[in-house]
Amino acid sequence: MRYCESPFNFHRRKTREIVIGDPQNGGVIMGGDHPVVRQSMITCDTMDTAASVQQTLDLVAVGCQIVRITAPTVKDAANLQNIVAELRRRGCQVPIVADIHFKPEAALEAVKWVEVIRVNPGNYADSKKFAIKEYTDEQYLAELGRIEEKFTPLVLECLKRQRAMRIGTNHGSLSDRIMNRFGDTPLGMVESALEFARIARKHNFHNFKFSMKSSNPKVMIECYRLLVSRLEQEGPDWNYPIHLGVTEAGEGEDGRIKSAIGIGSLLCDGLGDTIRVSLTEDSPREIEVCNDLLAQIPLLANTRHPIQGSEVSFDPFHFERRKTPEISLGEAVDSLRCGGEQLIRVVVTRSTWDKVAPKIRPKDDVKPEAVYEDLNVAELDPTADFTVNCETQLVTVKDGVNLPAITAFRLLGSKLKRLGRSNPILLKDCLGFEAVPLEPKIALLRASVVIGSLLADGIGDAILVRGESGGGQSLRLAYNILQAAGCRSFKTDYVACPSCGRTLFNLQTVTARIKARTEHLKGVKIAIMGCIVNGPGEMADADFGYVGGAPGKINLYVGKTAIKFNIPEGEAVERLVDLIKEHNKWVEPELVAG
Repeated sequence: MRYCESPFNFHRRKTREIVIGDPQNGGVIMGGDHPVVRQSMITCDTMDTAASVQQTLDLVAVGCQIVRITAPTVKDAANLQNIVAELRRRGCQVPIVADIHFKPEAALEAVKWVEVIRVNPGNYADSKKFAIKEYTDEQYLAELGRIEEKFTPLVLECLKRQRAMRIGTNHGSLSDRIMNRFGDTPLGMVESALEFARIARKHNFHNFKFSMKSSNPKVMIECYRLLVSRLEQEGPDWNYPIHLGVTEAGEGEDGRIKSAIGIGSLLCDGLGDTIRVSLTEDSPREIEVCNDLLAQIPLLANTRHPIQGSEVSFDPFHFERRKTPEISLGEAVDSLRCGGEQLIRVVVTRSTWDKVAPKIRPKDDVKPEAVYEDLNVAELDPTADFTVNCETQLVTVKDGVNLPAITAFRLLGSKLKRLGRSNPILLKDCLGFEAVPLEPKIALLRASVVIGSLLADGIGDAILVRGESGGGQSLRLAYNILQAAGCRSFKTDYVACPSCGRTLFNLQTVTARIKARTEHLKGVKIAIMGCIVNGPGEMADADFGYVGGAPGKINLYVGKTAIKFNIPEGEAVERLVDLIKEHNKWVEPELVAG
């Protein structure tokens, strides 16, 4: 199995073209050799025609090429007619995607008015009960027959009206049938999508794309790799385009880092025909991040220096941290250690140490753990032959190597494996200092793509961020990347969905309120979900969940189990704090001397 032509050399995956709307009149051709398409989603109530039109126009004004609008009910789907008509009257031809969950009848209404229908195989034809059931082969086939009966009418309407479709599975909303046969796994996500694709192909409908979304970048990367490898196994005419996104990424730096890790790493491997960066912020901000991220890929992917005959040192379809011996980072008896089962360590340059060391307090979680210039580290050129005398030698890629950093470190891992060595590796976000300091937002994206990609491969025992010129900012960025990649937890972790028309409260306001009360809880993971569509599933690895259950009412979860229901929104944050206390995860915030 393979997921790309080469993990060392950039080759964009060859996909079939799909047509969205009228390409001669504002539509989009996706796939083939066409540029990656940027898309986003409006956040208002779909029944508010004026707001839906204005938010769509605002997105188009900043470069959004496809706009998604939720259609949770037939009534919402019917109002898409008014929204689209007003957009066209104003001269806006941007293709509209109707986001469908649970209701096939809403999809059959929406397909009359919009260019794309997004269906989620996990809940399009299933009501999720979290039931435990063993399916015999006969029962499973019977379930597939039931799904085909529900899904075929939409396929036929898309054919008739020349619509496009997105078959989009979510880690948080797999059906009970899939969960019981494949588990909550990347394989389950892929099989869920393929079931629907086979029905579409049975009717000779091919104008569709796939997506595999998760709030965990490592899971998301694994899912897309597995999907592409399975499509290749199915045959050359299964080369459908791919939509990339990390769902429920959150806001601010955390949301951008998670998205850059998941989306950026796959783009660097040549995967992806359209992207959405999901932020708990105003939608137009997502497009700026899309633009910035896409602009970095030609600089981070290996398009110019072909690598021949190398095999990767990691399993692309199953995350496992590369096995290394444990070593000391210094000569002192109490020096920190890295490698083995140790945490992935944060290294800084001497100049950064000089800036931040005077400000570090004994109990601070964000602090340098080693100084690069003081380390006994072997700087190797993976493009040339080298020898390593012992496995307890920390190694890194030499500055100035004429390769992008992702390729260089993958090649280093490959050559070490060929030599039979398992030395710990220090990752760098860049192989030299920039002549002109990068903008902080660009430094953040580059470091996240490079280091995040390698961490998702299982490579790396320590990291060094140098692209960000600010000392304190570079240190914080290193820790934030480790947290987003699931490698370390030094602060509260939030899984927060982007707002949409299904959302039952103001996500940005509520997220800020929850953070104000809980952001001191190191190692606690809290999910903030606007509705129940993906909530319970995406909260699978969260400790606690805050989920919109009805207008003005909140349900609170422990893991994916609802514990408290219909709490008035005004009380819900404090009730969440009470729930955290009940489960012995609460500590009082330290008072800051003023």
